[in-house]
Amino acid sequence: MSEANAYAALTKAFSGLGVDENLFISTLGKWNRHQREIYRVSTPGFFKEDERQFQRWNDHHILQLRQEFLRLKDAVVIYTMHPWERDGRLFKEALLLKVPQLNVLIETACTRSSEELLGARRAYHSLFDHSIEEDIAHRLQNPERKLLVALVTSHRYEGPRVNDDLAKAEAKVFVNALKDAKKNLIEDEEIVRILSHRSKLHLKALYSHYKEMTGNYLDEDLDGELTLKQVVQCLCSPQAYFSNILIASLRLDVDESAKDSATRVIVTRADVDMKQIKEEFHTKYGTTLPAKIEEVANGSYKDFLLTIISKSD
Repeated sequence: MSEANAYAALTKAFSGLGVDENLFISTLGKWNRHQREIYRVSTPGFFKEDERQFQRWNDHHILQLRQEFLRLKDAVVIYTMHPWERDGRLFKEALLLKVPQLNVLIETACTRSSEELLGARRAYHSLFDHSIEEDIAHRLQNPERKLLVALVTSHRYEGPRVNDDLAKAEAKVFVNALKDAKKNLIEDEEIVRILSHRSKLHLKALYSHYKEMTGNYLDEDLDGELTLKQVVQCLCSPQAYFSNILIASLRLDVDESAKDSATRVIVTRADVDMKQIKEEFHTKYGTTLPAKIEEVANGSYKDFLLTIISKSD
């Protein structure tokens, strides 16, 4: 099918009273980020150019699609979205829950580049007429608030240089903080500053120095501090973090929120590091990610996920 015909067929699938699930799998699932960008630009009936220069779904069509099909909808809609809109909506949905999903806030803030995170903040402002920072500050009335605000506003250095002596000194900050039983780590200003400002390469060096100093991995020693543990994993070993999320969500007995996690991870990491996530998953759990999806997912939803992850082979 030519690209023009594929665009027309996909538009028809999004427009009708029924849903052509096979088309989503055979066409949309194989598109790369650039092809999805072209489709958004060329389909103004479904997407509109936001004043902050990203293409956002028309809310009416999102509601229509939700009436047409369920779990496949989440994968298709999120996969088609501009990454800024996608992340902005992930932030909002995590905050709207009665108990906010801190793990989604952490994951989205810590695994995006500084430019991607800036784009998500711009999209959030356009979509909801609020800033992410003010909504987090309003919704979270707990010690995690200061750290989460710092993470979503972070603009990290992303170059190759690392001051190894500084990384070693800041590893020592964590060693000392964890030895102090009276210290509330989540409110420690030095811990918050290091995690929210240092480059990811710097933090990986810090992580290595911590292991050399203590014989333990930093995230393992943070077992009693779940928020900090997730932050460290997302910043220092994101493929391991995402593998953990996937194995927990790809079970027959999990709740709806956990099932949604599989969709979120696979769709958001498809164009980023899915190959590395699959390798990590296989190493850790002794089975492949496609095999696990085959085991627990069904129908077109299963086929769509398998199509997306197969692009990284």
